[in-house]
Amino acid sequence: MLTLMVTYNLLQVQIGTQIRIQSFAGGKALASKLRQYGLFIGDQARVLRMGAFAGPVLLEVNGREIALGRDIAAQIVVESI
Repeated sequence: MLTLMVTYNLLQVQIGTQIRIQSFAGGKALASKLRQYGLFIGDQARVLRMGAFAGPVLLEVNGREIALGRDIAAQIVVESI
């Protein structure tokens, strides 16, 4: 049986959704910056909040909350779990 994996960018995910980070579309510089924040490919996270008026995206990852700007969030490829 073939299971199809559907991926989204982080901005397309609904609040409360559990996700797994698949990749970073912004290149090596973005990946390095996100690793400094404690975000790694394969991490599971939950979307806590999408800020109003183009505000930040708030994630819960490994028991911590991380706020990301929308331009960065748009470059994070995730799948729902």
